[in-house]
Amino acid sequence: MFPSRFDWKLRSMLFVIGFLFVLGSVAAQAPSHYEATVESLDRHPLPQWYADAKLGIFVHWGLYSVPGWAPTVHSEHDFQSLDYITHNPYAEWYLNSMRLDGSPTQAYHKEHYGADYDYYNFAPIFNREIQKWHPEDWAKVFHDAGAKYVVLTTKHHDGFTLWPSSTPNPSLPADRQHASRDLVGELTTAVNQQGLRMGLYYSGGYDWTFVPGPIRVAADYQKVKPQSEAYGKYADAQVREIIARYKPAVLWNDIDYPKSGHPLQIMSEYYQTVPDGVIDDRFGVKHSDFISPEYQTLDKINPKKWEECRGLGRSFGYNRAEGEAETIAPDELIHLLVDIVSKNGNLLLDVGPEADGTIPDVQMKRLKALGGWLQVNGEAIYATHPWKRATGETAEGIPVRFTQKESATYAILLGQPKATTATFKSLSVKPGTKIYLLGDSNPLVWSQQGDNLHVDLPAALTGHYAYSLRIAGPVS
Repeated sequence: MFPSRFDWKLRSMLFVIGFLFVLGSVAAQAPSHYEATVESLDRHPLPQWYADAKLGIFVHWGLYSVPGWAPTVHSEHDFQSLDYITHNPYAEWYLNSMRLDGSPTQAYHKEHYGADYDYYNFAPIFNREIQKWHPEDWAKVFHDAGAKYVVLTTKHHDGFTLWPSSTPNPSLPADRQHASRDLVGELTTAVNQQGLRMGLYYSGGYDWTFVPGPIRVAADYQKVKPQSEAYGKYADAQVREIIARYKPAVLWNDIDYPKSGHPLQIMSEYYQTVPDGVIDDRFGVKHSDFISPEYQTLDKINPKKWEECRGLGRSFGYNRAEGEAETIAPDELIHLLVDIVSKNGNLLLDVGPEADGTIPDVQMKRLKALGGWLQVNGEAIYATHPWKRATGETAEGIPVRFTQKESATYAILLGQPKATTATFKSLSVKPGTKIYLLGDSNPLVWSQQGDNLHVDLPAALTGHYAYSLRIAGPVS
């Protein structure tokens, strides 16, 4: 029986009233004003866009991109290793590494530039090279890779800024303080035009133009953090600049924030300016919207939102010494993303461009593979949340990760099935449930064999690397 017109009107009214009630509830939960206290800031809700995004692109770009070199060691990023500092695989730490006697970077610098060549002589070279850069090209590459947000380094530890800061650096000549183009502003515009959100990184904890170091031993990590009143004012002013000018969707600080600065006040001002923005956990205070393990994943589902940051290779900044062997393989990259998402995380995947903005071919190949996979399997990634458990395995030995969205549960096979069947251990579904392989519109034949779910797969699987099954119904 068709409902009467009155019934439709009544239902529409009830729907609108219910929708407005939900909006009102959400608004009531999100304060309109935040005080500069942890208690007040902790009431900031995690924005849905960030929870749903799953994949962001990190970009480390600066003066260190000119020499673009670091030793290709410490593949596991064993930060506590005795020789990690002298053999630092992070090319963005070039200024520190080149000053360490006996370091491979110092030898490289001496051979290619001369022992007395000042690091900041790279500034005019960088400023010349960036004239070749087209921000819209980057934005399209990041969009096509499947990213939903981008985070750019506005200032790394060397103190050189990628925007024309109106807060002068007291230690650097005027022509060596910042990029000759507003790289931050131009990329923000291009990224937003692609429908992505733009976040900004700022090195609050280290600035080697204030406390030069170098860092030689582990104890120096703390000693070189500038804490002077002058630096606190400087950092506060620059972070306020980037908030006011660019309204970043992510405010990503690094290496703590100076105690002479005002991080809680900065955070409250940021939320007033960007209510649906997010803040990382590296300000050295107890408030954050997410935690940020580096080159590390979590073992299980974490109730607190998290984001792994890592490079496509072993470095964040461009390292010309890296090739195929040092760059994560496409299948490993996709398995990493799936694993992170299944445990309530995002992946902030770093690209290290050359000084002129060229993204190395070895990195482009990974971005294209990732984008191609997400075009088919993105339904199992974006806007999902963890299922009852993150991990599983088929009887055939293929690892499985689980995600969930509305009434659908996704079981993602991390690897090529060894047969035309997959038996999911300890997985039960109800009779009549429809199961689909993403990329194929035909439902799959399945049977419940005790506690295990047996699924017949197509003889020819579409795609590569990982295969996602949508289970349209309750799963236990």
